[in-house]
Amino acid sequence: MGVEKGDRDVPEQDVTTGQLLLAEYESVKDEQKARIGFRDNLLYVTLAVVAAVIAAAAQAKQASMLLALPPVCVVLGWTYLVNDEKISAIGAYVRGELGPRLAQLAGTEGAFGWETVHRGDSRRASRKAIQCGIDLLAFCVVPLAGLVVYWAGGQVTGGLLAVSVLEALAVAGLGAQFLVYAGVFSSS
Repeated sequence: MGVEKGDRDVPEQDVTTGQLLLAEYESVKDEQKARIGFRDNLLYVTLAVVAAVIAAAAQAKQASMLLALPPVCVVLGWTYLVNDEKISAIGAYVRGELGPRLAQLAGTEGAFGWETVHRGDSRRASRKAIQCGIDLLAFCVVPLAGLVVYWAGGQVTGGLLAVSVLEALAVAGLGAQFLVYAGVFSSS
């Protein structure tokens, strides 16, 4: 039975702000977990596609087939990068918004300590740099190497040369975005 409030019955067991915040936390963490799995699988998909394209080009002895690498790597790399950014944004939201609000409601100093503690590891910067290098290798260096092989193969035609130059620019743009998101150009 509820308590009357105006013209409607309000249940005695209203949802509390803390319950809402915990439900939101569970929801964003579920999204974060799903995005992590998807992002990590993109790296494996990229490796498989790269291997398939290289094998097909080698078997057919057609260096022009390597021109498939840049668009595939740019699309998969961009998708990887966007998911990685959303994963980080969810963590920042939990640390900066949900955690403090829930801690305030609970009357404690902090909530979700792991969200902050794991970021204080002394090797975090080197791991981030290595991960950035791996991302650049998988999504940028490999397709650029494919373009170099195509250009050096001696069977370059005018139309495909123009396409390959545009592909090189797209890969370079993706590489720049990886560096921006990794914080290479930031002062902190």
